[in-house]
Amino acid sequence: MTADLRPYDPETDADALSGLKTAFERGLGESTGGEEKAAAYEGKLTDDYRERWLAWVDRCVADDERCVTVAVDGGSDESDDEGGDESDGRDESDGRDESDGRDESDADLVGYVFVLPERLAMVWDAAVINELYVAPAHRGTGVADDLMDAAVALAGDQDLPLDRIVLDVDPANERAKAFYDRHGFEPWGELVARSLDG
Repeated sequence: MTADLRPYDPETDADALSGLKTAFERGLGESTGGEEKAAAYEGKLTDDYRERWLAWVDRCVADDERCVTVAVDGGSDESDDEGGDESDGRDESDGRDESDGRDESDADLVGYVFVLPERLAMVWDAAVINELYVAPAHRGTGVADDLMDAAVALAGDQDLPLDRIVLDVDPANERAKAFYDRHGFEPWGELVARSLDG
């Protein structure tokens, strides 16, 4: 399998990107935190959340179209690359048109990487990979490696306080951790959280 990379197009890709985002979120909830985390992640996947997330994507892409790079199915190709990807989401739907298995636009997306725009670099004092996801059927084909290369290239063009690219990965997500280790990521601080309910 091969995939071509291109910038996200809000006019043609919104439904497919939203479907990949849903699979990404479900994968985070199902694989790394038990039933409570899975329920929390599933619970946020409302129509309102979808619209707000897509609006945020549009704002980021308005800064630099490369902030969201999508992988588009390019047909089959034998690959000996054993690369992984960030998430291990298990969503079975792929957004394809049931009539012929393909659509001219949305249906062909098989992955994406979302890098925050330069104007948000001060949040982490570095470039930030917000999300990287590849559909299960395209894992191990090099698509995730290509998306990572695109993210690093964009980060290299940003004016950053520190010469780093960072991301948050759940230590329980061994597949993701191995992928990021292979790409030279190392531990750099810790993230903690608390509920805002009291």
